[in-house]
Amino acid sequence: MQSQAASVSDYDYSNFFYHASDDPFAILEPFNEWLRNALPHGYYLFSQAMSTPPQGEIRLTEGLRGRQLRLVNLSSYNYLGLSVRPEVIAAAKEALDAYGLGAAGSPILSGMMDVHVQLEEDLARFKKKEAAMVFPTGYSTNVGLIAGLMRPGDWVIADQSAHASIVDGAILSKASVRFFRHNNPADLERKLKQATGKKLVAIEGVYSMDGDVCPLPELVAVAKKYGARVMLDEAHSTFVYGPTGRGVAELYGLENDVDIHVGTFSKSLGGQGGYVAGSRNLYNYLKGFARSRVFSCALSPVVAAGVRKSLEIAQREPELRDALWANVRHIRSRLEEEGVDVGDSTSQIVPIMVRNDRRVFEICHKLLGAGVYLQPVIYPAVAKHRSRFRVSISAGHTREQLDEGAAILIRVLREERILV
Repeated sequence: MQSQAASVSDYDYSNFFYHASDDPFAILEPFNEWLRNALPHGYYLFSQAMSTPPQGEIRLTEGLRGRQLRLVNLSSYNYLGLSVRPEVIAAAKEALDAYGLGAAGSPILSGMMDVHVQLEEDLARFKKKEAAMVFPTGYSTNVGLIAGLMRPGDWVIADQSAHASIVDGAILSKASVRFFRHNNPADLERKLKQATGKKLVAIEGVYSMDGDVCPLPELVAVAKKYGARVMLDEAHSTFVYGPTGRGVAELYGLENDVDIHVGTFSKSLGGQGGYVAGSRNLYNYLKGFARSRVFSCALSPVVAAGVRKSLEIAQREPELRDALWANVRHIRSRLEEEGVDVGDSTSQIVPIMVRNDRRVFEICHKLLGAGVYLQPVIYPAVAKHRSRFRVSISAGHTREQLDEGAAILIRVLREERILV
């Protein structure tokens, strides 16, 4: 390692991915030496402990000095504010009394309970599909689906901005993996022309780091032209987009042209877990081959009951989506009129582009001290030199919270000469 100053500014996680030693532990000491030096310079900003629900205002224990801070929260995925709805909490409490804390078994053995079956049936009806399968996390959903369905010699062709769970599922499947340029149908076609045999195109409705929507009609048309199946991950768009909230596929009228619908409960529904919706044949096959579900404990029945209630409210109260989009328009207008670079976002995810992997920590520290909770987004979540903050808007935000957060963000960006 070099000097402390150099190690902090010149190194990041990418420098510790490989090591020349034959000992897998050899990397641990140099990494931790760097981390000890880096923490006081900003890396402590990750994993700071909140002591309140993920609402528009939170209290947080600051990682460096242990201070208790009151902050405007612009980071959480609680898009419809459902994680704190009294009805959702009551449903979870009732399930806790009925079932206990956890499922205490995998779904194929002793972990499947009637509340899980009811949730899957509710989801299938909502998505207008034959069946829906629940997974314990969104990550395990994509890993289990792709690795369960695709095989060596097959092709998985994914958008280059695809979530890590899509990438990891493709790698675990041992299929040939190719990435096409982000939201680029022409490059998808170039990649598909090179592929033979079974092909799966993996795309997302709204991309979590850029906040942009996929050009679904063009991508689906290219995939169908080459006989590829289409998997659409709507983690950030289901319950938000479309006339009834079924997502980007509904928005474009392509629900029957997408072969596999994927989503999560940890965003708009304020819970935890994920799902795959599609044909009954797909459900039955994944029941035996989606290893991340077969060999994991089933979703807690407490969470499953709360998610069921969130799903019911999301369908019953379309005004929640209206409130979300009104808040999105409000804060975007505040940011854009001041010249803040929000990239290509058109969604409730608004990136604040910094493009400086070192300074993003300094700026984030200053934002924290000024009263705004945002997280630095750096490699490997985004490409190097594409660092940013990611503002996530909720229907639960008040206008006062959005105005306060935007004012602080604009002032700090201007003071730090990111905004001129």
